[in-house]
Amino acid sequence: MADDPGGKSSAVPGNRWSRLARLGSLAGGVAGNMLAEGARQFVQGKRPQLHQLLLTPANARRVADQLAQLRGAAMKVGQLLSMDAGELLPPELAEILSRLRADADPMPMSQVVSALNANWGEGWDRHFEQFSFTPVAAASIGQVHFARRKDGRPLAIKIQYPGIRKSIDSDVDNVASLLRVSGLLPKSLDIAPLLAEAKKQLHAEADYRREGACMMQFSGLLAGTGDFLVPQLHDDLTTENILSMTRLDGVAIESLGHLPQDERDRLVGQLFRLLFREIFEFRLIQTDPNFANYRYATDSRQLILLDFGATRAYPAAMIEHYRQLIVSAIDADRQGMNDAAMAIGYFQQDIKEGQRQAVLDIFALACEPLAHDGAYDFGTSDLSLRIRDAGMVLGMDRDFWHTPPADAIFLHRKLGGLYLLAAKLRARVNIGALAGDFLGRGASPASLTTL
Repeated sequence: MADDPGGKSSAVPGNRWSRLARLGSLAGGVAGNMLAEGARQFVQGKRPQLHQLLLTPANARRVADQLAQLRGAAMKVGQLLSMDAGELLPPELAEILSRLRADADPMPMSQVVSALNANWGEGWDRHFEQFSFTPVAAASIGQVHFARRKDGRPLAIKIQYPGIRKSIDSDVDNVASLLRVSGLLPKSLDIAPLLAEAKKQLHAEADYRREGACMMQFSGLLAGTGDFLVPQLHDDLTTENILSMTRLDGVAIESLGHLPQDERDRLVGQLFRLLFREIFEFRLIQTDPNFANYRYATDSRQLILLDFGATRAYPAAMIEHYRQLIVSAIDADRQGMNDAAMAIGYFQQDIKEGQRQAVLDIFALACEPLAHDGAYDFGTSDLSLRIRDAGMVLGMDRDFWHTPPADAIFLHRKLGGLYLLAAKLRARVNIGALAGDFLGRGASPASLTTL
């Protein structure tokens, strides 16, 4: 019935003490590397600074590899810091954390079997004609396997790593402490709100029943559009730790650069329109920007939507403030942008005027595709670089560091991810026309049909 497992795998530490021991070993290894590198440089007559010893390539690999083996919150908090703290982090730390965006090592077969027995009970194989123990994907919270039910229906089954849910709070705290003590994070950077939100978000993502419900909610919201495919939940084989759904086959969306220009434009336009519907119509946003959440069904030319664990509901008041922020940015209305940003929570009480204007400049940059007249050419635009450079300048101002509301952070991640995907596919999309109806500006039917 089962396929043979293959490839590299590593067991997930399942209890608090084994996970803490891994982090302790990591800290000790980093310290050992620092002593060795310091001795080597002193022999050469150099007097290296502490951060130069800490952020060596060997230590970068050690930190990234250990967090990736822990998976779960340890890996996820690295991903969150990498994407959300962004330009506030030293380049060396950003490089370390960026390694955690790649796939994790899968569990060995023995650990997969134990997880299935714990969730489905002995004799679970009676449900299946075939079950592949070789995962097709492995990430921070769980890994995905393909199977076929006795009635022939193909399944994709996401299995959560053991002990992940119980380890979330301690993992987040331990990793944050490690980064603090090591000096990898500036002492003046208050990441407490981000860490609290990371715990909350991770607990939500670790509840696979919740994710299944969000998946079915999106399936209902998008029913009848014909543009998207959403897997159907197999509720009888779904638990808190296992999500069973219809298998939908497609190719990676980032691999579609060879398609004709109009097809790439159409696909990216559909994703932007979906985002605007999520924000302004559903007030329910799938906030994970990972490209792996999208696949392309070559036969039907539909987009497959996957992974709804990071789905967040947004308050109506915040959505209205964002509407005001975008409209004001399009109109170059700085006061309107300021009022909306203040209402959302971007500005701390003692913000300096120069800092305020720098934040508004970044908002204006982010809204550039919406304000552009006609199709915006993401393939030739240096927008992401300009946003990054503006963020770096602001991030160098230690007095500014301020964590905006979590809802804002996750929304920015999603929008930034779409911008990156549009650039990768070299898409040309009339974003302003797509957003027009949702912003209360309207768009002529003719303009929408050309997208």
